[in-house]
Amino acid sequence: MARTEKVYLAVDMGASSGRVVAGLFDGQRITLEEVHRFTNGGVPANDRLYWDALGLWNHLQDGLRQAAVAYPGRVASVGVDTWGVDYGLLGPGDELLGNPRHYRDPRTQGQLGRALELVSREEIFEETGLQFMELNTLYQLLAMKEENPALLDLAESFLMMPDLFHWLLTGNKANEFTNASTTQFCNATTHTWSTDLLHRFEIPTRMLGEIVHPGTDLGALRAAVAEATGLRDVRVVLPGTHDTASAVMAVPYAGETSAKPDWCYISSGTWSLMGAETSTPVINDRCRELNFTNEGGIGGTTRLLKNIAGLWLLQECQRSWELQGVSRSWEEIVQLAGAATPLASLVAPDRAEFVVPRDMPTALREACAETGEAVPESDGAVARCALESLAMRYRMVLGWTEQLVGSTMDTVHVVGGGTQNQLLCQMTADACQRTVLAGPVEATAIGNLMVQVLADNEVSSVAEAREVVRESFTVDEYTPGEPAPWDEAFERFERLV
Repeated sequence: MARTEKVYLAVDMGASSGRVVAGLFDGQRITLEEVHRFTNGGVPANDRLYWDALGLWNHLQDGLRQAAVAYPGRVASVGVDTWGVDYGLLGPGDELLGNPRHYRDPRTQGQLGRALELVSREEIFEETGLQFMELNTLYQLLAMKEENPALLDLAESFLMMPDLFHWLLTGNKANEFTNASTTQFCNATTHTWSTDLLHRFEIPTRMLGEIVHPGTDLGALRAAVAEATGLRDVRVVLPGTHDTASAVMAVPYAGETSAKPDWCYISSGTWSLMGAETSTPVINDRCRELNFTNEGGIGGTTRLLKNIAGLWLLQECQRSWELQGVSRSWEEIVQLAGAATPLASLVAPDRAEFVVPRDMPTALREACAETGEAVPESDGAVARCALESLAMRYRMVLGWTEQLVGSTMDTVHVVGGGTQNQLLCQMTADACQRTVLAGPVEATAIGNLMVQVLADNEVSSVAEAREVVRESFTVDEYTPGEPAPWDEAFERFERLV
């Protein structure tokens, strides 16, 4: 007689949307069912950019209510993952001190430079192993200390975004490791807060809680939440709360983590996070010079990676075209790109002008004109320019990653929404001259769910969890084509970067 499937719930929040996904596990395979989907995004007000934290909390509860109806008495646990770096502060009486700010909020502009006047780049990197990005939590707190020190002084609890939702679910506070590692004040080796570093910046540390690892059982739902949602006897289990950590957990790799991996990953979405899963952090001058980051992974591993602009370039093109009255689906945009002339126009995709552009197609064309590249005239040429530039950036980052770990990576695993862009996957294989294995699409939710399955002792290890992923989801293979045109174009790209 077949066993009844256990149900686990992943609350997966991205920068533009969120969803509650059920994972039904029969002991060998896991299947996904989307329970609830909702939109997300920054809310501009008073020349600032916020997250609607309480609105997201309402959506989360709506999803749990729907799950209680769909799977009565069958839900074992729930866990939340989100993006990194952003946070909420609780003051006296656990009062939320304002809406959490968005990482694209302008308050951090100039903070990185001011920080490096106080503590050197070398010292910060030696302590944290993290890449230098002005949106990192460290610079957000420095900006807060500058613009509203009284609010920072009131803070009694510091909670990253998923920590905030886990506290709302359970009443228990904890700082989960994979998200804490994105702050630039978490020690990459000891996995503890870098309090001495914060003291040098005169940032209070009493608000920092205990850092705990994925798989931690945070407790049962608050009685009021259980009553409001209809979920009884449900535990809250911490996944890799940073969405990339959960996505990497779902990479269908067969083997153990090592210091010299033979594969790399691209978690492909709004951002492309490209790197390697390693057994230890890589903290040296070359890593710092290349601005790679050592973030926390599942099972105490390190995600040695680099942030790349990702499909943000194409998303913003789509948005600009819609504002001009031209509505196109993703499929139509990719089709137009596929019909455009190959390797005609390239840009450095991580240019500052692309971070918050007024009009992305214009920004791409202006970048081409500035660097002497052919200016893409049609919308299809603009889209192809964005995609081929991303593939070239992947080739560059692959080379740097191999250099840092001292091994050749034969396979590029692409996971996440970008796996559905078959043109970009083939371009990646062609540019990198590596086999690309694309899938699963829902990697973040799957990784979240599999940590819960592991915590429930339904599988015994990360390797066994990945075996479940391989058995449960299809993966598409892309083999590299003729290298010559890509090699020639890469020489142009290197000059641009």
